[in-house]
Amino acid sequence: MIEQSPQWMALQAHRQAIADLDMRVEFARDPARFDRLSLDGGGLFLDYSKNLVTDETLRLLVALARAAGVEARRDAMFGGERINTTEQRAVLHIALRNRAGNAIAVDGHDVMPEVNAVLARMRAYSDGIRAGRLTGVTGKPFTDVVNIGIGGSDLGPLMVTEALEPYRGANLRAHFVSNVDGAHLGRTLKSLDAASTLFIVASKTFTTQETLTNARSARQWMVAQLGSEQAVARHFAAVSTNLDATQAFGIPDEHVFAFWDWVGGRYSLWSAIGLPIALAVGMDRFEELLQGAHDMDRHFAQAPLAANLPVILALLGIWYIDFHGVHAHAVLPYDQSLHRFTAYLQQLDMESNGKSVTRAGASLRHASGPIVWGEPGTNGQHAFYQHLHQGTQWTPADFILPLRSHYPLGEHHRMLTANCLAQSQALMLGKNADQVRAELSAQGLDANSIEALTPHKVFAGNRPSNTLLMPQLTPRTLGALIALYEHKVFVQGTIWGVNSFDQWGVELGKQLAGKILADLRAGSTADGHDASTRGLLRRCLG
Repeated sequence: MIEQSPQWMALQAHRQAIADLDMRVEFARDPARFDRLSLDGGGLFLDYSKNLVTDETLRLLVALARAAGVEARRDAMFGGERINTTEQRAVLHIALRNRAGNAIAVDGHDVMPEVNAVLARMRAYSDGIRAGRLTGVTGKPFTDVVNIGIGGSDLGPLMVTEALEPYRGANLRAHFVSNVDGAHLGRTLKSLDAASTLFIVASKTFTTQETLTNARSARQWMVAQLGSEQAVARHFAAVSTNLDATQAFGIPDEHVFAFWDWVGGRYSLWSAIGLPIALAVGMDRFEELLQGAHDMDRHFAQAPLAANLPVILALLGIWYIDFHGVHAHAVLPYDQSLHRFTAYLQQLDMESNGKSVTRAGASLRHASGPIVWGEPGTNGQHAFYQHLHQGTQWTPADFILPLRSHYPLGEHHRMLTANCLAQSQALMLGKNADQVRAELSAQGLDANSIEALTPHKVFAGNRPSNTLLMPQLTPRTLGALIALYEHKVFVQGTIWGVNSFDQWGVELGKQLAGKILADLRAGSTADGHDASTRGLLRRCLG
């Protein structure tokens, strides 16, 4: 167990030794702190100087990573080994964006020819739709694409399509339906013309309950609107491995795009699950997204641990979660186009490392995955930053800022940049009572008012954050950013000893929902439910 290792115990002792570390003092003492504690990699720049660490902290954290076998496990993943041990699967999302052309094998079989074949099919199909060569059953070109999926089949394509809005064509609108609540599909369909609408059903097994419920309702709507079952073949595509089920639905094989069991749902946007991205921004831009992720893959695979962006972010998270008792992490993108990025990271991180047993099945004796939350700046500043600055439970934060905007309106981007840099500075510097008193005195307040207000205006400061900069939010830099967090999560899972690539915790709710659905259909409550669920069912049944 990693918490019994000498490296873990050394970090516990070190934590006590630097319990009073003050970043303000560290910056005053070391003018080169920013230069030493910042990194370039994969097209991104990371400033991690505003953290509660010393050189010794970082040395000990890197030693912990080595003791946990991060390098060996990383190499095993890149080598196609079946590191998802509970499902006996390889983990090869890195193969989906392998732009170098080298072979990547699973059990001696090179997967790259199949990957490239699917990419070529995606290009032909997306080019045909975007150019108007592939049309609906009435001959109209498609104006709207509706992706029907859930989890990774929704969050990834949705987030990327929103983030790359400046690159989207004007003649093809993207919509995403995930929730089984009929309002999600119903509200989407209200504004659509069936004759120019294309649906993509994204489900590896073509059995996902929520997705298939929405897909069947969309199919009924399409047939009713166009008056023919034949419309399904022209107006539906699928991303699935279950050809029997897609054929039964009415989707021809040439409109079905495959992916593999070594592609986890939350890591799947790089696969044919990314078809709505290719439709929205074009296949050239989609391949630039893949290139950016590949840039970060190479950095992660080749850079020394102490100069490796994903490793550094992961180790800082370990430091706060396991040695400071912090249970949350805020991700704060200062670009409105990234408004779904934190929601995407919630699944990536919390589904991957929200585990309580090791890969060997033993109970964890240390904390693992954090609660990930956040919203774009500056909106968040007027919502929850109060908690970040003065709350009793402090939260480490990542600030993400493109240096150039796609919308250079007046002073907007300068103001955005100023706010981003100021917030991380304020978290670190804070404001003490003497500074508050001086400010209030300069405003002309009397002594009693000054003393009454001072406690409310004090900021403790010394709160850690990272700042990630990129030249501009492009397909390539976005690809690097996503891959950065993927590898961060992988490193943390390796150190904690958990399997970051399964998600058994979502199964129980699905099983119980099936039993409750049977009761709702029957109009009565069967035996086997607890008293609360029986009571709620009776209320729902009226």
